[in-house]
Amino acid sequence: MTREHIVIVLAATGLAVIVGVPLGILLTRIKPLQTPILGFANVMQTVPSLALFGLLIPIPFIGGIGAQTAVIALALYALLPVIRNTVTGILGIDPNIREAAAAMGMTDGQILRMVELPLAASVILTGIRVAVVISVGVATVAAAIGAGGLGTYIFRGLRQNDNNLLIAGALASALLALLCDFALGRIEKSYEIGETRTGRRKLVIAGAAAVLVTIIGFGYLPNFRSEISNFESQISNPENDSLESKRIVVGSKDFTESVILAEILSQTLEKQGVAVERQFELGGNIPHESLLSDQIDVYPEYTGTAYTAILKHPPITDPQVVYEKTKNEYAEKFGLAVSPPLGFANDFAILVRGDVARKSNLKTISDAVPISRAWQAGFGQDFMSRADGYAGFKKAYGFDFARQPREMDLSLTYRALQSGELDIIAGNSTDGLISALDLFQLEDDRKFFPPYQAVFIARNEVSASMKAVFEKLRNAISTEEMRRMNYEVDGNKRTPREVAGEWINTKSSN
Repeated sequence: MTREHIVIVLAATGLAVIVGVPLGILLTRIKPLQTPILGFANVMQTVPSLALFGLLIPIPFIGGIGAQTAVIALALYALLPVIRNTVTGILGIDPNIREAAAAMGMTDGQILRMVELPLAASVILTGIRVAVVISVGVATVAAAIGAGGLGTYIFRGLRQNDNNLLIAGALASALLALLCDFALGRIEKSYEIGETRTGRRKLVIAGAAAVLVTIIGFGYLPNFRSEISNFESQISNPENDSLESKRIVVGSKDFTESVILAEILSQTLEKQGVAVERQFELGGNIPHESLLSDQIDVYPEYTGTAYTAILKHPPITDPQVVYEKTKNEYAEKFGLAVSPPLGFANDFAILVRGDVARKSNLKTISDAVPISRAWQAGFGQDFMSRADGYAGFKKAYGFDFARQPREMDLSLTYRALQSGELDIIAGNSTDGLISALDLFQLEDDRKFFPPYQAVFIARNEVSASMKAVFEKLRNAISTEEMRRMNYEVDGNKRTPREVAGEWINTKSSN
């Protein structure tokens, strides 16, 4: 993951330098362009990173999921310091020096190469240095679109309530930023103190060699060869439409259960000889958008989520009606296929701490209403914005919180509830953290929440060939099995791949 992080940062910063330095030079020659171009670069830095990733996904050629989109987004973030410092460095040179160069008969190009760029080099390097440090930090968010890197550890640590993973990702990212800052600072200083060209060249060569050894040593280049091989295989067999001839891209959302389900599907396909590419832990609505833009072929979803959050229907409680309507409308509106139910439902779970439930004898959500006025509620952004979320939930049960609920990342609500910062949250009924953190699920006694049956959503182009696989997984996973698998990952810190493989082997032996 460190290797992936380094490659993303280098590619993004390199692109920003290739575009930003010539653009900065142009702005010193055509000054009216400074305001619009620097204004655009400023705007790019104000756009939240996750929003920018999401906006880029549906754009042809430059968008999608994975490292490519991350590089484009990070390059846009890095443009401002590179352009601004190039302009500042060149315009900050004493005009008398330019006049002297012109008086010696130098052309504008010679003045730029032999006078301006050498004198402005330290200022330009400062901009590149800032751009690299910014890219190292923002690249952690790129894990939300399947780009990999150290952010994967951070997201997993939040999801699994695992401080070791959080520290691993955050500390490694911080050390990488400090290392890059030190290395570029050393090169920058060499220009300031007038070090010889040979000395500077040695520094640059040493740095480039270290980066190249890191990339090759960790085996990144073979991954590219593997991708090329898969692509060539598809081209060489265009008429072969069997499942074995396809390369299926399986996606998942950014929480434990979705990753486990995606891993179960991936391993089931691989047992049938199918080449599978995993694009797991995609944040927000990115899996659905990736499916529509042909970036992935299939991912796990829930009928209630699809029905209310994507199809924008008001919640209803009949599981079969929700499933049939979702299946039909997905086919009509998106050209997507919905698999048979997997056998369990992951409903919204209204959670309180176990000691509070035992002390106040709480069983149902209605039991909590009379004592909840002074409570601090906290809900994920998804729950706060959906028709089957906070607004309808509050109205259905008559909650009257004295303080506005905190809207925050779902993974963090579990940690905040455990630590006493929150008193009630909306989690997932099959989440392994419920047992791991001694939380208690209040019964939805008024049947407000719609059913959330687990299914797979697939593109029509691959759904027909995957029909046998979907049938094999029909009603194959019970609620108890799913909760146990989630606990194995979140509570016992096992990997989703290991847990999914164990479930498949158990089913096969039975």
